[in-house]
Amino acid sequence: MSVDPPPLNPPLDLTGTWYVDAEPTGEMPEIPTQEPEPPVPPVPPPTIASPRAEIPPSPEQIIEAMLFVGGPPLSAETASAAIRGLTPERFHSAVDTLTGRYRQQQRPYTIQPRDGGFVLAILPTHRGLRERLFGGPRETRLGHLAVDVLSVVAYRQPVDKAEVDAIRGTDSGAILRHLVRLGLVVVQHRAEAGIRAVRYGTTARFLQVFGLSSLDELPRLGDTAQV
Repeated sequence: MSVDPPPLNPPLDLTGTWYVDAEPTGEMPEIPTQEPEPPVPPVPPPTIASPRAEIPPSPEQIIEAMLFVGGPPLSAETASAAIRGLTPERFHSAVDTLTGRYRQQQRPYTIQPRDGGFVLAILPTHRGLRERLFGGPRETRLGHLAVDVLSVVAYRQPVDKAEVDAIRGTDSGAILRHLVRLGLVVVQHRAEAGIRAVRYGTTARFLQVFGLSSLDELPRLGDTAQV
């Protein structure tokens, strides 16, 4: 026998009006408002430091740099061509200032006059170090024959091979080439085209090796024909 399910209590009305637990009062509930946050001040853009204006170098600094570069002796004319408005008097004053500064700071070098200009030179107390690094007369293995030829070139320059041979009474070609390889002698002047003769002279290395500031400091030996 079938049994009918018990009726819903109360019956479910799917067609009526639906309500929530609390009946509406007709007024919308007040929603609490949050206080507005204070405005954030704008962050200023980072300041970019303006580049420091470069101070132009002084004439002393430029002349000192030119001396350190090396090459031929620095003359007032050469320096004036590189530094606008530089006069010979101002050039020599700058050289004197630098020389006094090196002496006061006890630098191992100084400025020396040479061939109408100026060069940086190692002080005599430090020349032994130069010879250790680059070789002196002993390291270059100068025999007495090489010294003979070098003496003739030093006192008679510019001199050609024929004159050296005439003074020494023997051929000097091999020794001259050896001195050129050592950097003590250089070809200073080539004769006209078609003539094979050349002239020789000493180099700045010759002065450095023998501790001379200029050729004027060569010992006076009288007639070089007696060398």
